[in-house]
Amino acid sequence: MSAYSIRNSIFWILLLLVFSAPLYAQKDRKDLEEKKKKLMEEMASLNKSLKDVNVNKEITLNELLTLNKRISVREEIIATMQSEVEILQKQIEDGNDSIGVMGGRLGELKKEYARMICDAYRNQGAYNKLMFIFAAKDFEQAVLRMHYLEEYEEYEHKEAIMIDSTRKDLNEQVQRLQKKKDEKKELLANEESEKQELTKEKEEQQKAFVKLQGKEKELKKQIAVKQKAAKKLDEAIHKIIADEMNKEREKAHKNPKNNGSEMSLTPEAKALSKNFEGNRGSLPWPVVEGLIYKHFGPYSPMPGIELNNNGVDISTTKGAVVRAVFQGTVTTVTEMPQLGKVVIVKHGEYFSVYSNLKDVFVKAGDILTTKQTIGTILFNDEDGKTDLHLELWKDENKLNPEDWLIRRG
Repeated sequence: MSAYSIRNSIFWILLLLVFSAPLYAQKDRKDLEEKKKKLMEEMASLNKSLKDVNVNKEITLNELLTLNKRISVREEIIATMQSEVEILQKQIEDGNDSIGVMGGRLGELKKEYARMICDAYRNQGAYNKLMFIFAAKDFEQAVLRMHYLEEYEEYEHKEAIMIDSTRKDLNEQVQRLQKKKDEKKELLANEESEKQELTKEKEEQQKAFVKLQGKEKELKKQIAVKQKAAKKLDEAIHKIIADEMNKEREKAHKNPKNNGSEMSLTPEAKALSKNFEGNRGSLPWPVVEGLIYKHFGPYSPMPGIELNNNGVDISTTKGAVVRAVFQGTVTTVTEMPQLGKVVIVKHGEYFSVYSNLKDVFVKAGDILTTKQTIGTILFNDEDGKTDLHLELWKDENKLNPEDWLIRRG
């Protein structure tokens, strides 16, 4: 391999190492941009929800929860932007390094090419080349000298091409770097704007909190009523599941292959359970558009008030319909105070519960397909919100629906 080839290979290996890190950074940046886009969509939905709520003069706990959620989303947007800025800064630093490497290489190429031109000028002419060849001590050396001259001319030509190519690459890298600097400047301006919005939202949150403090007794009465309704739903679900388990035990008792000491699902029910389990993390949402503003488990909308959620509450658009999250059989359609109409669907060993419904389009015994419409969701005049309460159960154990629904963000 010629000296030219070796130097050229080393140069491009170094250049590849310089550029490889930004390629990974670009993927990370793309992921962050996608995350930010989804957060912005969630923020737009929250703002719309609060706009509907603000039509009412009275502040409610649900409004405070929505304000809290909006603040957490805003903080996540800012954190995402800060990560983007860090990636851009790293890309700018890497860009400066690569420009330095390429600039140095271009300088070396120019010096080497200038020296070659001088040598070529001193030794120009076919006569000098022939003299160089015929001055060889033997034929073999003459052939080697002839090959040397050919390689030298080719090397000179390649050096000229390399200079031109490196100059173009350098100019492109400078342009890319300037673009990154402009992106960073714009991103920092957007981040500052988001921080200002966050400050306003925290002030709004504080005002809402102060208003609710003056209604503490009234709020506790409302919460007590809702907790009582939630307890009744809890008891109803337990009874329904217990009844279903008893039915399965009766089937098992009648089966001569089973001594009846343990519950046995039918092959269809087993297959359905397996399919349901296999779709953990990818179940469709029960609404076309919406966001979770009350999460599973214990939560505190404001200091001094501790609550627990057996499922998730999804805020959606007025007049929205609810859909089955998976295929199954309707076991129950009922109505409860504070909870509207309730539909329970069995999926083998699993159950999905949909409450706060206005109209129901199914009945007990109906076999549903995934995403089949179950009914419409109630609009709460007091809160100015349309909320679906969703619960998932396995046997008599409550599950976190967020672990089962497909991720939106």
